[in-house]
Amino acid sequence: MARNLDVSLLRAFVAVAETGGMTAAGAVLNLTQAAVSQQIKRLEETLGEELFARDRRGMRLTGAGERLFGRAKRLLALNDEIWTEMTTPEYEGEVRLGIPSDIITTYLPTFLKGFAQSYPRVQISLHSGSSVKLRSELKAGKVDVVLATEPSCDPEGENLVMDRLVWVGARGGEAAWQRPLPVSIGCSDCAFRGPVREALLKAGIEWRSTSEVTNTSAQVATVAADIAVMAWLASTVPEGLEVLGREAGLPPLPPFTVNLYLPRDGGNHVVQELARHIREAVRNPRRMVA
Repeated sequence: MARNLDVSLLRAFVAVAETGGMTAAGAVLNLTQAAVSQQIKRLEETLGEELFARDRRGMRLTGAGERLFGRAKRLLALNDEIWTEMTTPEYEGEVRLGIPSDIITTYLPTFLKGFAQSYPRVQISLHSGSSVKLRSELKAGKVDVVLATEPSCDPEGENLVMDRLVWVGARGGEAAWQRPLPVSIGCSDCAFRGPVREALLKAGIEWRSTSEVTNTSAQVATVAADIAVMAWLASTVPEGLEVLGREAGLPPLPPFTVNLYLPRDGGNHVVQELARHIREAVRNPRRMVA
């Protein structure tokens, strides 16, 4: 005879296992400690197994709890996927996202998959370029959502992340000690260009440009080859390169922000949903892909 598991009891079980206690799980589930405790008791009675044992560090899974944990998480994920699939309106069309190439690898994966799963019939069109160019395209109605890297956030924008602008070089490289300093710098409207020039001028460091391109892959290649250094957001430093510390003798650079911009009217439902996915992913450090 088929028996059915109560998903709410499994959700309480997973929350306790992940947080290590009834009170913490209650905060996650928006339930009282007593309610969570009762749900765990009901689940144990249903399965005829003790799922948790208490020790000095809190609650830990028993052998039965360990066996249940992975399966419970998979069942909850499937439950949530079905719920989303069946209750989310079927929207079609296209949403145009503007994002600078230097943050694509780090930021795009954090929200793109989730959005595509929630809205499989919405096509996402990517536009890359400098933040200045992308914001201009937003005002002209050529893109619908823009992520921008800027020294500060304008009133019409929404700041999502405050990051550090750092010097980056090849691992074990020598370019940072050359004079004039070889710098791989972006195009004329690159947001990092002004702060870099100002910092070097103030420090009295003579420098020369080794490349002025919009293609960040070309910038990274020149740095990886140790023929230049570059300024980059700390959270997006490419693999294989390293942040140069004070010992490199380079001046500190100002902080930078990652900002979200939408059309003046806020955009349609799909635009709003993409913005929501971006906020949730970018503001949650655990979901960032470095």
